[in-house]
Amino acid sequence: MQPLATIPTQTRRQAMDWSLVLVSQGIEPVIERAEIGYQLVVPAENYDAAVDAIRKYRAENRSRPWRQVVLRDGLIFDWASLAWVGLVVFFHWLGSRIDLVSRGLTYGSAVARGEWWRPFTAVWLHADIGHVAKNAAIGFVLLGLVMGRFSLGPGMLGAYVAGIGGNLFAWAGAAQPHRSLGASGLVMGCLGMLAVQSVVQWGRSPHARKAIVGGLAAGVLLFVLLGVSPGTDVLAHFGGFVSGLFVGAGFVALGRTIQKTTVNVACAIGFVLLVIVPWYFAMQQR
Repeated sequence: MQPLATIPTQTRRQAMDWSLVLVSQGIEPVIERAEIGYQLVVPAENYDAAVDAIRKYRAENRSRPWRQVVLRDGLIFDWASLAWVGLVVFFHWLGSRIDLVSRGLTYGSAVARGEWWRPFTAVWLHADIGHVAKNAAIGFVLLGLVMGRFSLGPGMLGAYVAGIGGNLFAWAGAAQPHRSLGASGLVMGCLGMLAVQSVVQWGRSPHARKAIVGGLAAGVLLFVLLGVSPGTDVLAHFGGFVSGLFVGAGFVALGRTIQKTTVNVACAIGFVLLVIVPWYFAMQQR
């Protein structure tokens, strides 16, 4: 019988993450329950290589004080989503002093004549303080979970791209001239990204299909609850949710690559540029 060695982990989520790291190195671990938490069982001859791979992975993905495990199975919440709330509030405050709405909201005919920046800038505009408060409160929670799952840079960039997708869908799908503004599409995009992450379970266990269907069904039900209430921009909400599904599926397909420091930094820079550049063009308009 082949000698075995064990590597202890604190949570099932951590065991699953580390197992993916080892599989990428050609080491096939087995996840087992331990007296405290879980453990990975590997061939004794691969133990040193397995520990070294995990050490490098942890160094690459070192924990940050604003990222906290909020459930026993390792669900992470990233409090950096507060920075997004601050940015939304800032834009609303700035819009009360200078005219941002006419320059930045998504307006069908304006986009059609070449004002491409509007689906980007409209994400940061809101009709009133109540609109801001609603999106900020729900977005703070959902975006914090998205950034906890996919890391800060990719999570923020992915959610923003989903929000832009929601505005584009509303612009393209409206039967009449359509005006839209607000971060609701981004918020629904977060919901889509969280719903689709369950596909990572595919092939891991006999119950994978149930987990995937359950995750997607939960996302759809929450979308119906939050995204189709009367008086809301349902087109932008639906477009954001679907865009979030596609963005999240892409991130899941990339696996742990999406959480590397270099990718994180690149996505953060991309997000900043996608905020600044469209607003630069918007502010050139008279």
